[in-house]
Amino acid sequence: MNPVPLLTTGALSRFPSVRHGFTTRAGGVSTGALASLNLGRRDDETPGHLVENWTRVAYALDPSLGASRVAVLSQVHGDEVLVVGHPQGPLNVVGEADGAVTTATDVILAVRVADCVPVLFAAPGGVAVAHAGWRGVAAGVAPKTARVLADVTACRRSEVTAIIGPHISGERFEVGEEVVDALIAAGLDAGTFVVKRAPKPYVDLRRAVTRQLEALGVVVEHVYGCTIDDERFFSHRRGGPKTGRFAGVIVRRS
Repeated sequence: MNPVPLLTTGALSRFPSVRHGFTTRAGGVSTGALASLNLGRRDDETPGHLVENWTRVAYALDPSLGASRVAVLSQVHGDEVLVVGHPQGPLNVVGEADGAVTTATDVILAVRVADCVPVLFAAPGGVAVAHAGWRGVAAGVAPKTARVLADVTACRRSEVTAIIGPHISGERFEVGEEVVDALIAAGLDAGTFVVKRAPKPYVDLRRAVTRQLEALGVVVEHVYGCTIDDERFFSHRRGGPKTGRFAGVIVRRS
């Protein structure tokens, strides 16, 4: 099995049964614009390549795990959070949502991105993931996921740790005024997420998500990387609509 690099943090060391990481483009079998570790259903991707890539990611988390243990979402830029009991594998989705929580062991929760913010969560007795583009941030998907995780595991929110993974940086995320307006309407102070105003606004979603989670008492850590500037990652803005997807993954081992 070829090695798949995973970007990790020691922030989850207090959860000894939890394995996690953020993938890069390296270590897979996809070709062309999707080379090499594409993890999303794309028009130019084959089911065989997708299964093999996910097999390698599962193995990197734990050699005893396979692709059949993966639970992926149909991500729609909303705030729906699902509680997942059983995986469906990489060729099927467990539902339409942008957050997922599980208390089951050996279920690999995954969030697939190519500029949006991937968030992994761990708590005593459970793990979770969230996908936060600007619409998801405005909808509060990350704090909602943290609340659901705390509720289903019956733990305090201060016992939840969130890891924010690589995404488009604030210095590169040019948006329209409607994005700033939506984030302000969601209760965020523009001073916490607007990097600059002219000629158009630039928004730092990491700051916004961090502020939302810290307001709940959640511990927040980061794995840094800008998807625009760092070609280790897929980027929709850099690569266009046919680009692939990398992922944040997390699992509780039995």
